[in-house]
Amino acid sequence: MWIDTHCHIDKLKESPENVINLAKKKGVLCLLTIGTELKDWNQVLSLSKKHSPYVYGTLGMHPHKAQSFDDSCDTFLRKHLPSQRIVGVGEIGLDYFYENSSSDIQKEVFEKQLNLAEEFHLPVEIHTRSAESDTLYFLKKYQSKVQGLLHCFTGSYDLAKQALDCGFNISFSGILTFKKAESLRKTCKKIPLDRIHIETDSPFLCPEPHRGKENNPSYIPFIAQLVAKLHKIDLETLSQQLKENTYKLFPKIKKEDF
Repeated sequence: MWIDTHCHIDKLKESPENVINLAKKKGVLCLLTIGTELKDWNQVLSLSKKHSPYVYGTLGMHPHKAQSFDDSCDTFLRKHLPSQRIVGVGEIGLDYFYENSSSDIQKEVFEKQLNLAEEFHLPVEIHTRSAESDTLYFLKKYQSKVQGLLHCFTGSYDLAKQALDCGFNISFSGILTFKKAESLRKTCKKIPLDRIHIETDSPFLCPEPHRGKENNPSYIPFIAQLVAKLHKIDLETLSQQLKENTYKLFPKIKKEDF
């Protein structure tokens, strides 16, 4: 019924097998486990192959780790991005809230990976925090060249609107359910249904009413229920639309498998 478009099952305390079995029981048809740095990329590859067709993966360097991006990373990505189990480049982007890597290095590495996405005709999963202006610069620069989504969206409606105008989609996480996220809920109402995705970002950002626990893909129905309520539609209609959105953005995901 649901597709978790962004999670990190390699970082959960539970075994991937237990995580997957629990998610299946809660109606999760498919999940994308996301790469963040060189040391977890092999695990993403292994999980996506071992648990095919249920698990797909993406490979990318998170902005926190941008200073680690070197020629070996480029070589690895060029070798494995063509894999049928790797459906996108991510998690990539800009994070000036923590700035674990300098902003200049982040922008350089972000652009290198956007170029790889363009070269390999893959969508991107973008992380952006406290970096709206520079993020928009790259979205506009790569408009019509690269597609993708802004994952775990928490930005302004203006950022969402301009991202949509550039051809990028918006993904909502458990943050949408938080009591203080009213402005985000207002933004969600304004996003066209055919441009929305949902995700858990497991093991982080567990939704209400389980906030504070380790998150996992089985909690995605809580996010779906709220999105359906905000858009005043039933869950079946939402489910069908979200699946179509995912198949359109990630063409390597085989619709017939689900």
